[in-house]
Amino acid sequence: MDKPQSRREISHDRIVEAASRAIRRSGYAGTGVADIMKEAGLTHGGFYAHFESRDALLAEAVTRAGIDSAALVERRTQSRGKGVSAFRAVIEGYLSDVHLTSAETGCVVSALVSEIPRQAPEVREASAARVLALIDRVRQSLPPGAQADAGVITSTMVGALQLARALGDEKQARALLKSARSALLDRYDTQP
Repeated sequence: MDKPQSRREISHDRIVEAASRAIRRSGYAGTGVADIMKEAGLTHGGFYAHFESRDALLAEAVTRAGIDSAALVERRTQSRGKGVSAFRAVIEGYLSDVHLTSAETGCVVSALVSEIPRQAPEVREASAARVLALIDRVRQSLPPGAQADAGVITSTMVGALQLARALGDEKQARALLKSARSALLDRYDTQP
């Protein structure tokens, strides 16, 4: 039987959840402790009762965001229709119009990849783990003969989503995502 969370644990969880949304919305550099604490409904002064540094919070937040994103991909993959391959479910979900417009709750890798190299070691390490987890998820969805291409496919997915978001024009962005989806599915989806 699980022990109920303490008040401190509930507060800690709220802070990490708020930070996981904030980093995807505003990036690492655009995420401040005061704003996160306010979003979590807590005072700024209570931050250090939960984390020894901002970087410790960011590392935990990127891990939470990655786990949440992975769970969403897994649910999408598990609920795919009959005859739909796991790869198709991953590609169609990742390169979707919904994912395009929901950066705050979407993939943390696509939201932060360009910022990762400039972070503190603990944040880089946690972020790199999310990149590797995404590549592995793509690898698992591929048929055996194509698994070596998981890194290239993941790069295409992340890059296409980033470029589509950067365009600013919704029509062009959706066209770019559609083109990337088609290219990947035509090449790697073995099910009709």
